[in-house]
Amino acid sequence: MTALASRHYYETQVPLSEDPLLIAARLADAGLYESYVVYENGGSWAYAGGVRAEVTLDRDGARLSQEGLPAAVLPWSDQPLELVSELLAQVEVPYWRAYGWAAFELSYAKEGARNHLGEQRLLHLVVPRVEVRFGEGHALLRAADQAALDTLVNAVIDDTGSNGERKPRPLDVYATDGTGYRAAVRHAVDDINAGELHKVILSRVVEVPGDTDLTATYVAGRRGNNPARSFMLNLGGTEAIGFSPEIVVQVAEDGRVVSQPLAGTRALTEDLLVNESLRADLFGSPKEVYEHAISVKTGADELLDVCVEGSVEIPEFMAVRERGSVQHLASRVAGKLAPGRHAWDAFGAVFPAVTASGVPKAAAYDSIRRYEPETRGLYSGAVLTVDHSGAMDAALVLRSAYRRGGRTWLRAGAGIVGHSTPEREFEETCEKLDSVARFLVPADTEARR
Repeated sequence: MTALASRHYYETQVPLSEDPLLIAARLADAGLYESYVVYENGGSWAYAGGVRAEVTLDRDGARLSQEGLPAAVLPWSDQPLELVSELLAQVEVPYWRAYGWAAFELSYAKEGARNHLGEQRLLHLVVPRVEVRFGEGHALLRAADQAALDTLVNAVIDDTGSNGERKPRPLDVYATDGTGYRAAVRHAVDDINAGELHKVILSRVVEVPGDTDLTATYVAGRRGNNPARSFMLNLGGTEAIGFSPEIVVQVAEDGRVVSQPLAGTRALTEDLLVNESLRADLFGSPKEVYEHAISVKTGADELLDVCVEGSVEIPEFMAVRERGSVQHLASRVAGKLAPGRHAWDAFGAVFPAVTASGVPKAAAYDSIRRYEPETRGLYSGAVLTVDHSGAMDAALVLRSAYRRGGRTWLRAGAGIVGHSTPEREFEETCEKLDSVARFLVPADTEARR
């Protein structure tokens, strides 16, 4: 009993008068812990720092590490997400919430196949040592011990070390080389018109020169974007900031499941009349409407296998959502989890998002591996939270900046269908890249040059 009690979090609440965005960014920058995740869900923020328990998944299987306990290892199986669920059930921290990410390549292996996997990590979740959940005018602080809680309180309420927000140095993504991407689009269109598939999202990578301050970029980018979710993380050597335009899936404690397909894109400018014209063009484009409709159909079909019969519905169809530098056609697909099903079943049913892969997905994976220059990793995967209660929230990783091994890059794609043209799809990637490229803040050493 005593050992279990010691695993409870020490908790306190503090009043807030400062923007949670700035506090979360300050906590990430403070160096309290090397590993951290900042996650914004519908205007509600959280910071998770350090590692109390950790679940990872790779081609060899899943592993759970917990403080003061031996590691639990499950070998690879034909249901790898079940391994993750089983290990999370063994976490001995009461009322835990795990934060982390899933790589796009997990999609190749959801049913056990490993022939398209390398040595990369497929999923990484942590139950943090310290956690801040921001509410209206206050914050709930949790920590593994009293000393960590005291340090966290001081970091939250002490803004004397905050620096002014620095001016971004935008990157002109329109001037980047699109030769290879245009060629890939042409090949994909030929495949689609030959009947091999209906739609595929092909992406391109843009390198970011110099040293970038990701935390400052996150703050500036969040000021200039209106995301469905936003995040900043450093886990396992992978760093990323992002302004997700849509969720992959959301699962409530009562089993309600929602996914949010966004497909069909036009630019969003500072001129309202131009935006109205682009919106009318979006609704009037057979290519964009078709691309959206087949994505919604696929999203609904995917939930049928895990939801109560008759519960799957489309409560919103082809609305317009403004997301930073672009506007999208947007729908919502919802259902009720069937008895015996849980959040990881819902995640497995819809991952990866159809709007970042294609239709049908298996054929789209082949096209992605054939025509994209490198593996995706976090791009078009998910950043997610999952609770002891069974609730889950998974954001689609788009409109993001990535850093690993000293390299920083952006990545964006476009939905290719039979009516696609290389020039328009290249332009669409630029429109999406601008959601981040306009807000890149150089590191202090770069800014002074």
